[in-house]
Parts: sequence; structure tokens; C-alpha cells
Amino acid sequence: MKVRKAVIPAAGFGTRMLPATKAVPKEMLPVLNKPCIQYIVEEAVYSGIEEILIITGRAKKAIEDHFDRSPELELHLEQSRKSTMLTEVQAISDLVDIHYTRQKTPLGLGHAILCAKSFVGNEPFAVLLGDDIIQADEPVTRQLLSQYQDTDRALLGIQPVPTKDVSKYGIIEPVKGTAATNVPLPVHRIIEKPSEAEAPSNLAVLGRYVLPPTIFDALEDTPVGHGGELQLTDAIERLAALNLVDAYQFQGIRHDIGNLEGWLKANLAFGLEDPNLASSMRAWLADDHIRSRLASF
Repeated sequence: MKVRKAVIPAAGFGTRMLPATKAVPKEMLPVLNKPCIQYIVEEAVYSGIEEILIITGRAKKAIEDHFDRSPELELHLEQSRKSTMLTEVQAISDLVDIHYTRQKTPLGLGHAILCAKSFVGNEPFAVLLGDDIIQADEPVTRQLLSQYQDTDRALLGIQPVPTKDVSKYGIIEPVKGTAATNVPLPVHRIIEKPSEAEAPSNLAVLGRYVLPPTIFDALEDTPVGHGGELQLTDAIERLAALNLVDAYQFQGIRHDIGNLEGWLKANLAFGLEDPNLASSMRAWLADDHIRSRLASF
């Protein structure tokens, strides 16, 4: 069965980016001249996804407005003869069919995914976390979909992380005797934010999933965990106990735009990749005064 639908959870408060996110959704913070969530929607579209559900919350209306038509702005651009800008603005609303639903209470990522049950129906679906932008030659979701064969199984996007950072992620334990290669890796179990001593590997789940519809049954049977939240990792662990989870080591550079350091790095990385900005940014970074100033910090 072709994976046609994607879910983007975007209901969090964005507390790691306060005060910038007090009135602006973290997903709308710009990386260069595009809001973060547009990169994620474009990744889904360029991977062949036909319908997207964005899970939002209070004070997230700006996300809906961004992907909607803006007649006043379009008329202004037309009258100003700014045809290139007009085309770009109109293209945003024509990207894909986007639906919205609210997670009325912040009860965790698992609960957010459960809010998508009626949208997904009895189909496998992709999940792209709203905090993660990934630079890749081939969109990461398309990398996963090209490996997704068995619609009864879950497929997790993974990459190795420094051992000191394993406590920030869900960490997989591969089935004994297997190793990460260019094919899906069977997963024995997954542990959410383990200590260095508890971590079974350094392979972290990084914001991209392809999930079977049975994940909803697993979520409904999973008790709430720490902080009264329903964890997606706990539900995936239930599938792993049935030998129904694989992981795939994708190619790309992941940026966590939910924190200031990750957001700054994303802007720098995308700027150095942009043909209109790269040469001037490299010249600025190579300037003796700037290098001296940076070295003094």
C-alpha cells in the first residue's frame, strides 16, 4: 500500500525558544526566509505525500494562515509588479492538501499521534516532527518510504549520536547480530532518553517515522508515562516486542530548531548552501576582523 498521508505534530509550547515563542509558534520561526514548518511540509510533498494533517494547539493559527491564500497580499504584490514574489506566495498555498486538528491538552507526542486516528484510517502513514529540519540530497521521508515494504511494520529514521547525548533521544537496541547498514535494521527494543549506562547503542530516533495503523491500538493500550504524557516511544516498544519494528539510517544533517543553538546552526548551514548567500557569508566568516572577534569569545 502506498503511503499517501503524513502527520506533523506542531502543538508544543516551544518553551526552549522563549521569549521568541511567546506569541509566535516555534514552527513559524524563520530559517532564512521560510518558516521552519514549510521545510517540513516541502519534504513530505517532495517525498510523494498527498495529504498532510498538522496537529496544532492554541495560538497556532499563524501556521494555518501561512498555508492559506492571502488575497490582500497577493493583490498588493500584483499591483506592485512583484511577480516573482507573487508566484512564490501563491505556490505555498498550492503545495498540498493540508488538514488541521487541535491537541486540546498537551499530553505528549503519543497523544498527538492518537489525534490523527480518524485522518489516517487503516493506512500506513509518515510522521515528521515539527522540531526537526533535515538537510539532505534526497528528502529523508522519501529515503524511508523507498525502504518501506511491509505495511504491518514500523520504520524509524535513525542516526548515530555522541554517547554523551543519548539521554536526549529515543535509543534503539538492534536485534542481536545485526548492524546499521543501507538496509532496514530489525529493532529489539527502544528506550526513551536512557542514561549513558543504560543506552543499548548510540543509534537515535531522529524525528522521522513510517508507522502502521496498528500504532493506534498500541497507543490506546499504553499507559501514560512520566509527567502524565503518552509517549510514542512506549507504543513503538509494544510493536518491537512483536518483532514489528525496523530502523533505517538515513543520510542528511538534522537540525533541532526547538532550541536556540540548533536554530542558529540551521540558519548558518542553509545560508552556506544558498547560492545567493553562500559567497558573501563565506567572505564574512573569513574576514580578519570577524574571525578575531569570534576568537575572542
